[in-house]
Amino acid sequence: MTTLVFVHGWSVTNTSTYGLLPQRLQAQAAAAGIALAVADIWLSEYVSFDDVVTMPDVVRAFDHALRDLHLQDASFACITHSTGGPVVREWLRAQRERPRAFSTIRLTHLMMLAPANFGSALAQLGKSVLGRLKAWAGGVEPGQRILDWLELGSSESLSLNLDHIHGSDPAGQGQFLFVLTGDRPDRSLYDHINSYTGEDGSDGVVRIAAANLNARHAVLAGESGSAGDTLSLNVVTAPRTAFKLIPGASHSGDEQGVMASAPPATVDALLRCLHVRDVASYHQLCDAFDAENAQRDADRVEMETVGPFPDRVHIHDPRSMLVVRLTDEGGEPLLGARMLLKAGTPPNPDWMPQGFMLDRQANSHQGNVITFFLNHALLAGTPRVADPDNSRRTLRAAMDGHRPYSASIEPNDLVGLVHHAIATTAARDDLFLIVAPHQTTVLDVVLPRHVHEGVFRLTQKLTPEDFRHPVPGDVIP
Repeated sequence: MTTLVFVHGWSVTNTSTYGLLPQRLQAQAAAAGIALAVADIWLSEYVSFDDVVTMPDVVRAFDHALRDLHLQDASFACITHSTGGPVVREWLRAQRERPRAFSTIRLTHLMMLAPANFGSALAQLGKSVLGRLKAWAGGVEPGQRILDWLELGSSESLSLNLDHIHGSDPAGQGQFLFVLTGDRPDRSLYDHINSYTGEDGSDGVVRIAAANLNARHAVLAGESGSAGDTLSLNVVTAPRTAFKLIPGASHSGDEQGVMASAPPATVDALLRCLHVRDVASYHQLCDAFDAENAQRDADRVEMETVGPFPDRVHIHDPRSMLVVRLTDEGGEPLLGARMLLKAGTPPNPDWMPQGFMLDRQANSHQGNVITFFLNHALLAGTPRVADPDNSRRTLRAAMDGHRPYSASIEPNDLVGLVHHAIATTAARDDLFLIVAPHQTTVLDVVLPRHVHEGVFRLTQKLTPEDFRHPVPGDVIP
């Protein structure tokens, strides 16, 4: 017997958000040999539309609600949508870190539909005047504190994701995580004021790369004994997570929504997830999902009908997200610093592939954290893309990659008692190796902090001496 809990996303005010998915899943589970009785499906109702409510508040209340289920074997499976994914992942972390404060109820399967694991580009706009007006029209608040978590590059989301990247493999502990996400926006829901709702490489709300938990943490920092301000690269990869693209599905909506419309591909994928019982079957499903994603990526052209005008062409190249944090070795944020990407040998910023940079967004609370949205296919080099209805017509010519890719970091304080210097990546490092299709990389750039002798001197002169304008002297080694 499987107890299944559904957890919705941000700013939901009605359980109609789950659409027909619970009923269709229940109906098809029996045919698949999975027992799901009516009493074994629970729909969550949590408040994210109150500006006072924080993510820890929701997590604490979620834990309390679970205790009331009186589970037979103290375990359950969970299907989440959007922000629901981070909510349950934060609960899992709270269980590990505060075992006395949180229940010992065991989550066996966490199936995340379109999870905003690394946030959403829309979150920053949801806090704007337009977002507040929309919330007011709906009779609720925007949910400021939850939106802070969801903003790209937030300290809260990065903390959770870095914990996952550097943590142990959940599958090895009998806890299986799955990410299922749509591969395109619902064009009928496009908001002409907000282009993110039609952004290719996303489902209209969450970018594919931001949903995927197959992520990396890269660090560019100086090495002891390295020459000058040369930064060397170190990379850690997250434990493998099952990841599935649902072709043609979008974030929400009754027509294409990955949950609300209950597409057969979503139901089928969820049942395959529920069949996993051990590490071996989990890795088999990971392999199967990867093969299906590769097949989807090969069929990348979408033709959008635009009334009486020629069809609009969308080429669904795999994208990557790069979250860059600029700090120095003392942990100080480098505000106003510039990171310049370069290609080829010798490195040249003008050689970066045309169109590789799709978007950049600085975090509103931490100006030293910037999220870049990159076209991975253009960085790698891509073959010619032909019109699927006329192979002789070229939609995009073949493009070569311009590797190796490097970077220089240009701080705005190049002089002073304490300052930073322009730094570059080591010649042996190719930054292309830290990004992957449909994935996010957190890149910490750590510059040396140059402290001069003039910050602290000793003198034997006993007569008063004014040192309001100290001579910097040499840099302390």
